[in-house]
Amino acid sequence: MAEQASYLFSTRTSKVLAEKIAHFYGQELGKIKVQEFSDGEFEPVLDESVRGGRVFLIASTFPPADNLLELLLMIDAAKRASAKSITVVLPYYGLARQDRKDQPRAPIGAKLVANLLTAAGATRVMTMDLHADQIQGFFEIPVDHLYASTLFIDHILSLNLENLTIASPDMGGAKRAKNYASHLGAEVVICYKERKKANVVDEMFLIGDVKDRNVILIDDMIDTAGTLCKAADILMANGAKSVRAMASHGVLSGKAYENIEKSALLEVIVTDSIPIKTELSSKIKVLSCAELFADVMRMVHEHKSISEKFII
Repeated sequence: MAEQASYLFSTRTSKVLAEKIAHFYGQELGKIKVQEFSDGEFEPVLDESVRGGRVFLIASTFPPADNLLELLLMIDAAKRASAKSITVVLPYYGLARQDRKDQPRAPIGAKLVANLLTAAGATRVMTMDLHADQIQGFFEIPVDHLYASTLFIDHILSLNLENLTIASPDMGGAKRAKNYASHLGAEVVICYKERKKANVVDEMFLIGDVKDRNVILIDDMIDTAGTLCKAADILMANGAKSVRAMASHGVLSGKAYENIEKSALLEVIVTDSIPIKTELSSKIKVLSCAELFADVMRMVHEHKSISEKFII
């Protein structure tokens, strides 16, 4: 029996990352033709046969919503082209913050996205650092949930920082911070914030001691960077020697770049799950998640265990 062939394709806005993934995977990206209509409608067409093969569709679904729609159309195209399996590779899972009904008459966007991906024809999902772990349970298909900690922990160790403390910028990230600290043999502190509306922090308090310590703030994403910058100010005001931040997804909307550049943060490290404009801030460093995804994609294709890729 012939070995099942694999094919890699990418949405337009994720092509830079997809090309890196394809390089580490050892295979070129498949060709796609995108026909655009004058009203803004578009039609992606797979420009090669995928019949009976394993298709990997690489796409981070950050705004605008066209990125998600393009992915859904590509899934449908692969399904109708008789692909045997369709693995959706989502370095960044858009709408993941809408993981529960937190007010009356609110949608659960993360569940809706799961339904759409499955209905379109996805047979497996591969993603990294979901905003909430329970999103895995929104799917009735296999989900490979990877962690950027496999990249960040090595980077932290390379810094050779003394008196290291891991900090969470909010209560929700306390478990993540504790896991990092356990691997690094570091202490943990938590910043408690009160927020009356999205993207605006009203008050923040520090739980723990950071005097004369090198602190690293750990989070899953940076949006406007308001929370991180406020946390850095409070940490420095409480005697921290230095403050860095690490986040898997650099959403960086609004005045995020300006906020980071003006903040007390010494360095901000993110992955390339979302395209980053590094020229807008000298403090931002990008670690690529391409090799991580390529390795796991290869393991999945070869039916090997991927447990070694799960650190936190």
